[in-house]
Amino acid sequence: MTNLEVFKNNIGLILGLGAIALIRPIMKITGIMDIIGQQFGSILMTVIISLVWIFIVVKKKSPYVIRILVFAGISYAVFAIILSGILSPILHGELQGPLTNPFAIISVLVTNIIWGLLSGFIAWALKKLTV
Repeated sequence: MTNLEVFKNNIGLILGLGAIALIRPIMKITGIMDIIGQQFGSILMTVIISLVWIFIVVKKKSPYVIRILVFAGISYAVFAIILSGILSPILHGELQGPLTNPFAIISVLVTNIIWGLLSGFIAWALKKLTV
């Protein structure tokens, strides 16, 4: 199955997984991350979100877990960039974040592709162990 077909056939799952990851920036915006501690909270939430992603795709028994989670990483990156573009002018009075720098957009996309890829490989390995 091509990447486009995997995306089209799993778009709801992919966008849902990407939306789940928005908990991280929402926690930062609301100040919850400050209570937990920025560094620890960010790592903790990344681990929790990864575990949720992995659990969901393994439970769905999709044969394309790696591609689905790479697409989930991309969808989260796009959601986060859009969220930043909408909220930064409201919260800070000016546009801030990735939309102010094309290299930052690329960095956000690449980082989240790698996150999805690593999570996908773990999900793939877990699927192999449970078969």
